Amino acid sequence: MEEKDKRKKKQKHQHPNDQTSKPTSDFAFKPSSDVKGLRFGGQFIVKSFTLRRARPLELLRLLSLPPPLPPPPPHHRHSAAPNPPPFLSTTAFLPTNFTILAHHAWHTLTLGLGTKKSKVLVFVFESETMKVAVDRMWPPEIQMGEVNKKLIRGMTGCEMARFKFRKGCITFYVYAVRRVGSLGFSCADDLRTILQSVVALNDFLDHTAMLAMPNQRSISFAPPVAMAH
Repeated sequence: MEEKDKRKKKQKHQHPNDQTSKPTSDFAFKPSSDVKGLRFGGQFIVKSFTLRRARPLELLRLLSLPPPLPPPPPHHRHSAAPNPPPFLSTTAFLPTNFTILAHHAWHTLTLGLGTKKSKVLVFVFESETMKVAVDRMWPPEIQMGEVNKKLIRGMTGCEMARFKFRKGCITFYVYAVRRVGSLGFSCADDLRTILQSVVALNDFLDHTAMLAMPNQRSISFAPPVAMAH
């Protein structure tokens, strides 16, 4: 009986959408009104902390992906197409500086009871056109407590597939977004790359690590400096 309960508990804590190996057509798309949003537990003060829209290179750095190659020299441009910016179908939200500092202050004031965990949101849309249209409607900065209402439930006429990954002090929420009635997912390559990159990340020991260089686990890490002799 005890073993049966353990198996049930284990299944309960598994995230079915955390599997990145299955075909994109099998992802569990649900109406935006039914998909799960951000979770806060009992840490209600965190709802007032803010997220800001990330610039493309910030998302690459956070995911430890290489930056795009520079454009070719002028005399070679006729033979090589320019490199498009990465993830043209994607919008991400990162914690603001206020949120990073507020997390630390809250953790200190509560003698360690307040959470230091932060959240990162990544929305991968089915097309670049849809992403551009949504970006015009969404604010550049938003309180975490408003995300479920304004960003997720506000996407009427759309379906979403949700993926949640806990990476130490940062929890990643990745949403694939498509119109109701769409078959498959047009930007599956972007979605797959992002999911695989998040899975491959090391756990963040300190959520301010998102401001550091790729592959670092803490902002306090310093690369070795060459000494002159």
